[in-house]
Amino acid sequence: MARNRRQQTAGFRLGPVLLAVALCVILAGSGVGYVWQKGQIDLLGRELKQREQRLADLRLQNERLRRQLATLRSPRFLEQRVRELNLGLVPVRPTQILELPEPTGQRSEGPEPGRLVAIRPAAG
Repeated sequence: MARNRRQQTAGFRLGPVLLAVALCVILAGSGVGYVWQKGQIDLLGRELKQREQRLADLRLQNERLRRQLATLRSPRFLEQRVRELNLGLVPVRPTQILELPEPTGQRSEGPEPGRLVAIRPAAG
């Protein structure tokens, strides 16, 4: 004979309780995951901003050092430093400049490349 619901006892039914618990766990897990993800996005955004600021600072420092190097290499600055340090250096006279001819693409009669040659002092 088929049973009626009215005839069933008011006992504990496990199915609906497990369904409610599973839904609560899924919703709570989703909420915790969402909050964690937002925190990670915020953290990465702050790190990105710090690194961009560091990059901008390094570019400024690089430009400042490039200008300083150009100043230190300038002939006027070098002449001033020579005078300050009393090095006794003078400009080169045109008679001291030796101009060498541009080499042609031909091999010379000298030793083979990579071989060592001993040079003996002239007898005198």
